[in-house]
Amino acid sequence: MTTIDEQRLIQLTRDGDYDAFNRLVIEHQSAVFAVVLRMVRNRAAAEDITQDAFISAFRKISSYRGGIFRAWLFRIAKNAALDYLRKINRRAETSIDEDIVYFSETVKDDTQDPVADALNSELASLIEHCLGGLSDDHRLAMVMIDVEGHQYDEVAESIGISIGTVKSRLNRARARMRDCVQQDAELLPASLRL
Repeated sequence: MTTIDEQRLIQLTRDGDYDAFNRLVIEHQSAVFAVVLRMVRNRAAAEDITQDAFISAFRKISSYRGGIFRAWLFRIAKNAALDYLRKINRRAETSIDEDIVYFSETVKDDTQDPVADALNSELASLIEHCLGGLSDDHRLAMVMIDVEGHQYDEVAESIGISIGTVKSRLNRARARMRDCVQQDAELLPASLRL
């Protein structure tokens, strides 16, 4: 979608056009869901949070003042995800294993080698464990940039921090991930071991 089309849809949404907003949702829902999913690590919660974020965006569309629209959506979704995480941290919630999203669900290996599959599964679990051990801020920066491939400026705008802070958080997240993964270095391919 071009920026001109997007701006037109935003204006139509402000005028009460639900179809225009639905087109914006269709355009951005996958990206927003992916980021929320990696933050909360629970598929059902991520679906609810993403839906709530879009409802909130529709209600607040008049407060959108320009810039990268997707970043504005990410900011709303990020805040909703952080609210959810604070809520579950206040009351211990045990997740059902099927609802937890593991790294291995998104990275598939087409090999027919059961040993390689088992090692890849263990490595994926280790990466997911290490990612889960990061602070919310560091995990969000890593997910948005390294996993989802967003640009630094878009991440900075969506989180509401400077590009330098994004780079700093990403650098710290990468270092912590490296240290965590190196604890089980035997799972890593030989070329990645220190």
